[in-house]
Amino acid sequence: MDSSMCIDIAELHPKFSHPKVVGIVIAKTDVKSFPDRKNFGVDRFTLSFTIKDSPDFFINVTGWGSDGYINGLANTFTIGECVIVDNPLVTGKDPEKEEKFCPTTTSLYRLLLSEAHSKVYLCADMDTIDKLLPLIHLPVKDSRDFYSLGDIVANGKSLNNTVINVLAAVKSIGEPKFFTTSDNRKGQRLELKLFDDSVSSFPLLCWDRETIQLAQTLVPKETVDSITDVFTMSQMKQKARDNPQAFFGISYSFISKLDLDSSISKVIRTRCATCKFQVTEDAQSCANPLCPARDQALSVTTGFDLLVDFTDHTGTVQACSLRSPVAEQMLGFTIEEFTSLDDGQQTALKWKFLLERFKVYLKILPSTKLKTGIKGIVLACSLADPGEVKQHMSGLLEQLSSQHAH
Repeated sequence: MDSSMCIDIAELHPKFSHPKVVGIVIAKTDVKSFPDRKNFGVDRFTLSFTIKDSPDFFINVTGWGSDGYINGLANTFTIGECVIVDNPLVTGKDPEKEEKFCPTTTSLYRLLLSEAHSKVYLCADMDTIDKLLPLIHLPVKDSRDFYSLGDIVANGKSLNNTVINVLAAVKSIGEPKFFTTSDNRKGQRLELKLFDDSVSSFPLLCWDRETIQLAQTLVPKETVDSITDVFTMSQMKQKARDNPQAFFGISYSFISKLDLDSSISKVIRTRCATCKFQVTEDAQSCANPLCPARDQALSVTTGFDLLVDFTDHTGTVQACSLRSPVAEQMLGFTIEEFTSLDDGQQTALKWKFLLERFKVYLKILPSTKLKTGIKGIVLACSLADPGEVKQHMSGLLEQLSSQHAH
């Protein structure tokens, strides 16, 4: 199949009589079967998947047919592979079914596969594959169009049976569980635990076989490995002054301030689960006048809420925000375990971390409220590997020598 003859998803229209579309598979359901209304005792089979051919355009594809045709299609490709869809029917969306059973897409249409006329092939053109593969990592939604886990906890009843978008990190991945339904169908499920800055653990169930396989390739708590730029403290400050946008970076630095032995109210705080506004534990509603859940019963999250200073040979970035669940991972203590420590034990824990060199992943935001003009949020923090620090320092010295030479 020649992928150069394919039609872009953005240009698809029912007027095309024998269209051919190439794209990378970004979602795929399990094969499902239903009794055929026209033929008693016979089942019809269906498979749905979603393909994408550009950063902005993707479309749903649904096939109907016999056991052999649909399962043959399902075995042809997996999520992440590039396919050519040959001779589908281009048709308008059915809003009721489209929204209920398939991902919402940017295309005005959907593609239907028929056993008599349609085929799906793996794309073999390497130039096309190289162009399409990076699209698997691009979100299909606006980066601001999502619910926090705290929002879901606070508004769970009103969100029941609603399709939403979630932005969260993977905390842990369970083992697949296999089962047989009452009508003798085989099934499987996998539970992930997610977390974000509002909730430390939240379950997500995966049911489709390929979704489970994809989920098993994720690395828990490793989202920040995609952050690779290393900065000194002075470089972070300078970049924040030069650039009004938030940015991410790694620092090899010492913890120079960590007030673990302050009053508990300064170490552990309670916040509104919806807007993150600080509240008292006995409050009945959120005190933030702009909170969307202000008129509802207050739902709260309680966790570590620390301000930490990081220092290296170039300077200090003060008052970086270190909150749960990152704080719990770094300190090695849950909130309950920490509050059971006496004053001496809390002080000893503080000195365990002070003046140790850490590898810190930070989100840096310019801030007009702070004197320093910079606000840091700790995304991950662990003791730095001495070999890694040496390699980084050697690279830094070479960089400085090169700058002096010029």
